[in-house]
Amino acid sequence: MSRKLFGTDGIRGVAGKAPLDEPTVFAFGAALGEWVAHHSTPRVVIGMDTRESGPWLAETLAGGLAHAGANVCFAGLTTTPGVAYLTKTEEFVAGVMISASHNPYQDNGLKAFDHSGFKLPDEEERKMEERIFAILAQGAAPLRQPLTVDPAYDRHYLDFLASTFHASLQGVKIVLDCANGAASYIGPELFRMLGAEVVATGCEPDGRNINKDCGALHVDALCRRVVAEQAQFGAAFDGDADRCMLVSAAGRLIDGDHAMLIAARHMRPASVVATVMSNLGLQRALESDGLKLIRTAVGDRYVIEEMLRSNLTLGGEQSGHVIFRDYATTGDGLLTALRIIEIAVNARRTLEELTEGFVIYPQKLVNVRFKQKRPLEELPSVQAEIQSTEAEFGDAGRVLVRFSGTEPLARVMVEGPTIERVAHRAHSIANAIEAALS
Repeated sequence: MSRKLFGTDGIRGVAGKAPLDEPTVFAFGAALGEWVAHHSTPRVVIGMDTRESGPWLAETLAGGLAHAGANVCFAGLTTTPGVAYLTKTEEFVAGVMISASHNPYQDNGLKAFDHSGFKLPDEEERKMEERIFAILAQGAAPLRQPLTVDPAYDRHYLDFLASTFHASLQGVKIVLDCANGAASYIGPELFRMLGAEVVATGCEPDGRNINKDCGALHVDALCRRVVAEQAQFGAAFDGDADRCMLVSAAGRLIDGDHAMLIAARHMRPASVVATVMSNLGLQRALESDGLKLIRTAVGDRYVIEEMLRSNLTLGGEQSGHVIFRDYATTGDGLLTALRIIEIAVNARRTLEELTEGFVIYPQKLVNVRFKQKRPLEELPSVQAEIQSTEAEFGDAGRVLVRFSGTEPLARVMVEGPTIERVAHRAHSIANAIEAALS
């Protein structure tokens, strides 16, 4: 049975509207509370990013949890990987992060973790949906529970991150763009603790400026700032800080693919796990180093599932989610920055030198908003465009067409020998989808 509320990254939508209206959020809390109630200490930790809807969502969620008998602890402003870490290392049966990651401030979301620190499996989410709908059918009035932030939780996470770093940052200048999001305070504090000179940007959240022209999705300004400041590194995080984009001293973008290559060359794992969105250039570079790339569906949860299945320690996404399984159960932007900067500082090499031999294949991504979703297999005109593109590029390119798990978008990605051919083919496929689904 397909899930109606949960997408690839929890429940996400416009705050205040279904499925993030008060009754549904309360019902989610009650369903999760029932799920943890059989434990002797049914404790749940809640964290949130900087969106203006975060506080009332947290209180409504806590109301549902308390209604079902769960004990709620509030970490306040923290990162998604921070909640995952706390859930695993403290006496919590579950944790919930309130965030819509890289989406604009109007959106928000609920991501649940169990005590292992991993996101709930698809089957558990399906069962939880059944309980949510059953609770909604009962018509109980949602209640809010006031919450008080315990600052010790963020300190535990900060101390953990610092403990993983084994290099000297004395004399190292780093520019951080924290997207006016979850890393706005903990990010600069972490790197200053480690001895770096930090230039902090995107660290003035007002509830509405999260991800707005800043952070991991908007790195042009950071690239320029790193050069202007004569800094050795730059790092940009998204709203919940589970992804990181790095910038070299020369102002060059180092995305998730580059970070995985740097880490793989240092760690020498048997294989690296990445999604179908990772550039063909990463695959070629890894192969030249005698390493194998395993691809999964889009979503860090699927990367992690494959890492666990194959007992691998490194995986991630081009978008900046990188999972270092020896340290964390999810993508962690701050941890990624620490790992890559540590490698570079200890090797006394630039990020360009560490990614030598990585030739990026031109890639074009086009998003198509649709009104009514239909299986791609049922759209002959779209299939014809896809097959024609695959025939033209052969082994020198790739085509990926998929529906977003969090938004009403069809995503078209085409990779090939030249940007002109790639862009032309991507738009041809996108136009066919738009015509078929309009």
